Amino acid sequence: MKNIPVAVQMYTLREESEKDFAGTLKKVAELGFDGVEFAGYGDMSVKEVRALLDELGLKAASSHVSIDELESSLDQVIADQKVLGSSYVVCPYLEEERRTEAAYHKLISFLDEAGEKCRREGITLCYHNHDFELERLSDGRKALEAIFADTQKENVMTELDVYWLAKAGENPVEWIRSYENRSPLVHLKDMTNDEEGFFAELGTGGVDIDSVLNTGEEAGVEWWIVEQDASRRTPFESIEISLKYLSDKLPYLVKS
Repeated sequence: MKNIPVAVQMYTLREESEKDFAGTLKKVAELGFDGVEFAGYGDMSVKEVRALLDELGLKAASSHVSIDELESSLDQVIADQKVLGSSYVVCPYLEEERRTEAAYHKLISFLDEAGEKCRREGITLCYHNHDFELERLSDGRKALEAIFADTQKENVMTELDVYWLAKAGENPVEWIRSYENRSPLVHLKDMTNDEEGFFAELGTGGVDIDSVLNTGEEAGVEWWIVEQDASRRTPFESIEISLKYLSDKLPYLVKS
């Protein structure tokens, strides 16, 4: 069995990070996560963050960087990833004005060009979905399908979010299989079994997380990333429950 490491998306711990970024990373390490996916670096420089990661035994799985920053400061983004030791940078979200058909065409062109530049520097650009990209364009394709069909595989890879796929009525396993060897990062999230479909700790909701995990190795997943956008528990309680679930399913995660 391939030992796919597990990271936590730091957006989950945004309030804790705002108060004490270094202390939050320390707690993440104490819980037993292998790495983190960044959504900003708090009040620290990337050099300081890298030194702290090394001290704590954590890896930088990837970094979420806004589309605006990717457009305006791609060279700096790439340089930051090299300092952090991260191989992946992720376009995480589109504001509503960027979700028109014309805007998607511009996005696709930009992602392909930016991804090529990243690739030349040893960094992989990924695109992270929500549910709105599952709406169809005028040609009948879903916007997310168009993003990956109209960019070069080597330039733009996926960070499929299983919660948002399920929220849109899609089967996450089918999407991961469709993008085999193009899905290095997968966001693991569960969803409550009620009409609200709220964010849930792994194994407590209706998303078939087991099947997702079973598909990961053959699909070329490099990192499982736990994220819970919002929680009815404290964020640390939520991610600890999710990590315990993964440890029960993936014995190699158990650490001495």
